[in-house]
Amino acid sequence: MRGSVDPPKGDGMVIGMATTKVTITLDNEQLAAVRKLVSQGKSSNVSSFIQHAVAVSLSDVAGWGAMLGLALKGTGGPLTAKERVWADSVLGVAQPQRRKRSAA
Repeated sequence: MRGSVDPPKGDGMVIGMATTKVTITLDNEQLAAVRKLVSQGKSSNVSSFIQHAVAVSLSDVAGWGAMLGLALKGTGGPLTAKERVWADSVLGVAQPQRRKRSAA
């Protein structure tokens, strides 16, 4: 199918990949848009569209993580503990409370 967002097809299942049914919640407008794409033949069904969307999102996250890693490497690496405390104070991020150990 040209312009399809479906994953590659085998015999109705992705070879070597287990699947699990889940329930998700979408805005009515999002679901309507997905159903419209399915009716236009852009995807064979809602499930295939969602599988593709999740794969794209996971790829994006991995790509941004790699890009961040390269940027950090080029600028001296991750923040030190002292730099992180300073950044958190400037950004108004509350420091996590340390749990006190009870004497045993």
